[in-house]
Amino acid sequence: MHYEVKALRGDELTALALEAVDAGDAAIQAQDQGYTVIGIKPKAGWLMWRKPGTGRFALVLFSQELLALLEAGLSLVESLETLADKEQQPEIQKTLRQIITSLYEGHTFSHALQHSPATIPLLYVATVRACEKTGGLPEALSRYVAYQSQMDAVKRQVVSASIYPLLLAGVGALVTLFLMVYVVPRFSHIYGDIGGDLPLMSRLLMRWGQMLDTNGPALLTVTAVALLAAIYTITRPVSKRWMMRKLLKIPSLGGRLHVFQLARFYRSLGMLLRGGMPVVTSLQMVSDLLESSLRGQLALASASIREGHALSKAMDQYGLTTPVASRMLRVGERTGRMGEMMERIAAFYEDETARWVERFTKLFEPLLMVFIGLIIGGIVVLMYVPIFELAGNIQ
Repeated sequence: MHYEVKALRGDELTALALEAVDAGDAAIQAQDQGYTVIGIKPKAGWLMWRKPGTGRFALVLFSQELLALLEAGLSLVESLETLADKEQQPEIQKTLRQIITSLYEGHTFSHALQHSPATIPLLYVATVRACEKTGGLPEALSRYVAYQSQMDAVKRQVVSASIYPLLLAGVGALVTLFLMVYVVPRFSHIYGDIGGDLPLMSRLLMRWGQMLDTNGPALLTVTAVALLAAIYTITRPVSKRWMMRKLLKIPSLGGRLHVFQLARFYRSLGMLLRGGMPVVTSLQMVSDLLESSLRGQLALASASIREGHALSKAMDQYGLTTPVASRMLRVGERTGRMGEMMERIAAFYEDETARWVERFTKLFEPLLMVFIGLIIGGIVVLMYVPIFELAGNIQ
């Protein structure tokens, strides 16, 4: 099985692609090459299906339950054993048991999480590793739960705003498909003898119906193959990066996407800094949250910070701030509360993004309804034009 490994060699964060039996084997391979492993996840393949009976490791729920047990006075091992005893899903219970075994062997909690069968995010492992130096595991768990809850809230806002337009577009597409595949071919039989007297668009529509009626199975097969090929292409990482680059070039939408990326970047970076992680290491860990073109800018900013320049100056110089963010970063440097200030920047832009999404959907929904209505209405009118022509000839 193929695994993607995030690892450190010195101060440089590296992504490795390894073939291994399991996550532990991949970690051993990376360590043998001189890397310090930070995170491991299976490499996504085409049509990866989840085996029956396997459970997804609910990290937020795990963190909330572990936090409650720790605050109740239980030790870390006792808390994990309690969670393992009450767990009913075999795969999750196995993961917890392996983490407990690793702790009994003398490893740290972050090491146990990193080498567990579950896919633990890099940010989570880094947060736990940072708190192990200070003994503030409950605070780190609470910080991650708050971070993930806020990120999920932003996603829910975007998804809920997208549901109605997507539903409307889907219904419109189905109605259009029904007219073009079922209704138009039957009308084309009726109007077969008067095609020359019809307007151009009506003739084209009737010819489409005749062609579909004659070569229907072949056309449907070609369409299905083309649709599957399009879905496969869209799901590829290269295609996603290409689409993101194109979207970022759209004046209004590109600016909003840029701000949204920066909001996620600042929230994640702020969480790591508040947990005690060094600035340069934190920047490397959250680089994957940025679009590929911005990662190069982030690498240059990291190099500038390593040379002794101020964080706010480096971020502003390489296009990783906005006017508001730049001012707030300078305030964070003066007060020594950079992590908290970054989270405030993220909250400001998340609220702004939510307001923009709401305004956009309120404008887009009626425009989409008008567009779909024009398409369906145009098809119906073009189908009934021959009836009007027959009525005129009879008179």
